[in-house]
Amino acid sequence: MTAQVCLTVTIAVYLIMMIVVGIVFSKDNEDTSDFYLGGRKLGPFVTAMSAEASDMSSWLLMGIPGLAYLSGLADPFWTILGLALGTYINWLFVAKKVRKQTEILEAITVPEYFSKRFDDKKNILTCISALIIVIFFIPYTASGFAACGKLFNTLFGVNYFLAMIVSAIIIALYCTMGGFKAVCTTDLIQGICMTIALFIVIIFGINEAGGLTAVINNAKDLPGFFSITQIHNSDTNTASPYSVITAISMLAWGLGYFGMPHILIRFMAIGDVDKLKTSRRVASIWVVISMSVALLIGIVGLGMSAHGIIPTFTNSGDSERIIIHIANLMSSYGLFPAIIAGLILAGILAATMSTADSQLLASASAISSDLIQTFFGKKLSDEMSVKIAKLTVVIISVIAIFIARNPNSSVFSIVSFAWAGFGASFGPVVLLALFWKRSTKEGALCGMIVGAILVFVWKYIISGLGGFFAIYELLPAFIIALIVNIIVSLLTKAPTDVVKKLS
Repeated sequence: MTAQVCLTVTIAVYLIMMIVVGIVFSKDNEDTSDFYLGGRKLGPFVTAMSAEASDMSSWLLMGIPGLAYLSGLADPFWTILGLALGTYINWLFVAKKVRKQTEILEAITVPEYFSKRFDDKKNILTCISALIIVIFFIPYTASGFAACGKLFNTLFGVNYFLAMIVSAIIIALYCTMGGFKAVCTTDLIQGICMTIALFIVIIFGINEAGGLTAVINNAKDLPGFFSITQIHNSDTNTASPYSVITAISMLAWGLGYFGMPHILIRFMAIGDVDKLKTSRRVASIWVVISMSVALLIGIVGLGMSAHGIIPTFTNSGDSERIIIHIANLMSSYGLFPAIIAGLILAGILAATMSTADSQLLASASAISSDLIQTFFGKKLSDEMSVKIAKLTVVIISVIAIFIARNPNSSVFSIVSFAWAGFGASFGPVVLLALFWKRSTKEGALCGMIVGAILVFVWKYIISGLGGFFAIYELLPAFIIALIVNIIVSLLTKAPTDVVKKLS
């Protein structure tokens, strides 16, 4: 009983703290620029941690450990390598140009940047990109709500759906109250909580499983578990070859970074462009360490299952709850361990909330600023625009709850699809907009639409053919969208006036 009380109180204090942050920053939102972009005043450390915390989401603490637990090193290794490379390259080449160009063009959202960069006076790019943001962010947000539901259901036996609704209300509440500054500040806090949670779980788990040697020996006994060229099958306890196609698929996750609106918006918001180098270093180091530790949690969890300390999991829906079971076990050791366990669970909430709030805010700006005002030409006061944005947050939250209503849904698979959607539709457009002066609005529009549609077509139709076609939908969709963008751009007139402005 004491353990449950400690867990509940610790989590409650954390959630209240997030709401307080929203209240504090609610006074700073004088206009839409403040609400959506924080007035471009973020410091380098906040920028780095906010970008990466919002990027990692619940799949860091739940998806990666669950993947490693079931299939061994190969899948998470190639995924982590791709994401680490993507993170570094994005900060190195994209961040500074995005910050400078969006300021010159006075763009405060990604869709608005597209239209101004390509001199799209009819704002067709704004409309299409805003719709893409809403379409892919809703399932992404749903994955976060699902993680919250799994957390409280596993810990307290609370109804999954009810737990998800309460979590969604809290996230929507501080997001609508404090806007971008609140989101970034909570992201910083949440990033710290996630880091603490990862290391505590590793230390406790290794100790419970009989030490690091015991953990490693247990995994070694499983065919193909520690190989990056083979994959372990937990159902048959056998190993099968890890194909080059699959490895490339996992590496392709890194391409997604170039098109993530919630990451690009952080680049736009940093106060001092010269401090981006500091942000890049902080972000890159944190990403590599956090993902590596998350992978190790899956291996440690397997060792604990082998000793009967936690249950044995046979599917991804259950294996993604490893860290929750470990924290719950820790809470049974007394008052102080229960408080620490509460902090670990707060870290899971942090991973979820840091992404969900960013996605909700990006979706709100897409509808309120980009669709209603820019595309449909409805002039709204700053006050009314912010009110509509807040209403949009609520509506999207409701839709996301509906999508995530199944407690057996996999966080990793939902995130994988949404990640592919943004990477393929926005990634090529962003890269060509920044680095190729000849890129045109027609090319951007065609590439964007082809990328978004092909993600659906490849995943639900073409991948079913197997073999080479079973590759992660992000890679072929990204490449084809890039080619289409280039070909159409070469066949149409370049936006010379805007290019001169940005030179």
